[in-house]
Amino acid sequence: MKAQAPTAYGLSSQARNLQWLLSNLVDEVPGIRSVAVVSSDGLLLLASDPVLAEGAADAGPRGPRGSSADLATIVSGVGSLTNGAAKLMDGGTVKQTMIAMDEGSLFVSYISDGSLLGVHATPDCDMSVIAYHMALFVGRAGHVLTPELRSELRKSMESVQ
Repeated sequence: MKAQAPTAYGLSSQARNLQWLLSNLVDEVPGIRSVAVVSSDGLLLLASDPVLAEGAADAGPRGPRGSSADLATIVSGVGSLTNGAAKLMDGGTVKQTMIAMDEGSLFVSYISDGSLLGVHATPDCDMSVIAYHMALFVGRAGHVLTPELRSELRKSMESVQ
């Protein structure tokens, strides 16, 4: 599918649709603190909250230290680690990883071409509901997340920083 030309808002309709899907995921699913979509090379493509300025202190419970960039780094690392583990164990393709902690949960789902969807959730979240909605997002986003769209999203995130 060919990427659409940017609109008056600066982003193509496909990019705006993905941003809408991400916002909808955060707004509609109870227990989600923050969400990040990360490219196969670890770069932040989409985030539920803006990247905080350098040196910003803890901004509260939205995400790791309040920063989407921190969540993207964690998601990329978890994705790499689980892919390596799956190869060592002849486990096939990793579809989703979930980490339960005392004060929250982290979910990582694979979208396409190595891109990842990461969700940081509250400790009392309904894990099955979050996993279900992540699968819906992956199903909707996977076929439109082309190299051209990933490049456009990367550039838009760089301008936020």
